[in-house]
Amino acid sequence: MTKHAGRAVWLLALGQFLTYAGVYYSFASLLPDLLSATGWSKGQLAAGPTLAFLVAALVTPLTGRLVDRGFATRLLVGLPLVAGLALIGLSVAGNPMIWLALWGVIGVTQAGMMYETCFAHLTRHTGAEARAAITRVTLVAGLAGTLSFPLGHWLGSALGGQYALVVFGALMIFGAAPVNLLGLRSLQAVSVAAPSRVGEGGGRLGRAMRKPAFWVIAALFGLVMLNHSLILTFVLILMGGKGASPATAALAAACIGPAQVVGRIILMMNEARMTNGRATIIALVMVALAALVLNSAGGWVGLIFVFAVMQGAGVGILSILRPVLVVEYLGRRGFGAISGAIAVAPTLAQALGPSLGAWLIAWGGETAALVAATAMAFVGVVLGLLLASWRVRGDDGLADDGR
Repeated sequence: MTKHAGRAVWLLALGQFLTYAGVYYSFASLLPDLLSATGWSKGQLAAGPTLAFLVAALVTPLTGRLVDRGFATRLLVGLPLVAGLALIGLSVAGNPMIWLALWGVIGVTQAGMMYETCFAHLTRHTGAEARAAITRVTLVAGLAGTLSFPLGHWLGSALGGQYALVVFGALMIFGAAPVNLLGLRSLQAVSVAAPSRVGEGGGRLGRAMRKPAFWVIAALFGLVMLNHSLILTFVLILMGGKGASPATAALAAACIGPAQVVGRIILMMNEARMTNGRATIIALVMVALAALVLNSAGGWVGLIFVFAVMQGAGVGILSILRPVLVVEYLGRRGFGAISGAIAVAPTLAQALGPSLGAWLIAWGGETAALVAATAMAFVGVVLGLLLASWRVRGDDGLADDGR
């Protein structure tokens, strides 16, 4: 990767870091203070981010097509501005309906300013170096929680939960948007992308959807994100059910984020020696074994740290590999539309995971939730093995699946 390309990638990485800190983690970091400030229930407050994920799942295929048509710069610069204004609006939302409406707006922005759009743009403009570029972005953005949670704790105490959202909104407007603009301009100067052809994305998407690989990739990552969303939402409860004290559970849960970064670093260090298929299988097995380890942690609480490292590293690696696998099996042309359509499954999974986890725990306790999460992960391993058994054919990405 050239010096100028590297600078562009690191700037986009910083932009994603600020975006995830401002939009993705701000709610969780302020939740206790939001409960105090609004007097609303957890369910009423959580309905906002859930709606945002559902809206994002519906809109992501459209934003993917816009990336294919060359609108990535407008999305990655304009939508953080809109998200920032919506966050500021949340600070004065006087009732749950206004709260929900503003989160709906944030959901639209999430569909076009986060990993999916950034990765699609990088894949289109960095060619064979896409995996390395995406890895660098996730290394930085994966640490966004380390900014949001301390900042949210301090701001919530100083300003109250709602007014603290003004600062996170400013972070989007004066941080994420201009940094993205600088990165996109730098990337444009060294781009290897071919000119866009109007209508190509839709045609390529239709062709991709006729390939079994499209549905296998969508199902695989949908199951992984359902597993991760369920576990991450209730991780403290699940660990507590295995005998961990609140302090120990919190410490172990805090290891998941750094483990994601470590997993990505290991992948980056071995990118020349490890194929994408092999890395996918290893990461899927780690996620599957992580759920088993947590389910077995009753006899030795120290196993929850083993779980945290395996879960974090596995999911961290898989977040890099999804766009790369889309290119390998379905092609680079029309990537934004194809990747956006595939993203519907994991985005919906993130929205549904908390509700599914709550129902499973109410029905069969923590064990039922862990058994379900384990089953999801092992089905993902089977799908990964199936995908790896198919041969890839060049830039068109037509997997030789026996048809």
